[in-house]
Amino acid sequence: MNEYWSALAGGLLIGLSAAMLMVANGRVAGISGIVGRLLQGVQAATGFVFVVGLISGPVIYRLFAGTWPTVTVTSSWPLLVIAGLLVGFGSRMGSGCTSGHGVVGLARLSRRSVAAVATFMIAAVVTVYLQGFFQ
Repeated sequence: MNEYWSALAGGLLIGLSAAMLMVANGRVAGISGIVGRLLQGVQAATGFVFVVGLISGPVIYRLFAGTWPTVTVTSSWPLLVIAGLLVGFGSRMGSGCTSGHGVVGLARLSRRSVAAVATFMIAAVVTVYLQGFFQ
């Protein structure tokens, strides 16, 4: 059970931060939208603080766990860059990303978010299934 505590704490913190952003700012905690507005120079200080909080996650983890989180990347850099560009393109096409639709949209019972999350999950299952053929 101990291996699940960090995931539980992380999920609680994500939900709490999404709720706080909605109550304090009236904004959905969709990372692609927040970062997009920051890059355009139209985001308030709240968005900047939100992104700094996301980036500082590993440091906070180290303070509590005593070690850095383990991250293993087995794909090549070109594949990661292409995947990142596709995710960015998809989040713009879908009017949001997994955090906005999955965390906030589903909590608000948004039909568009239900459709988006269903699409994300189907694409993920198909990708994992197809990946087995190429290894």
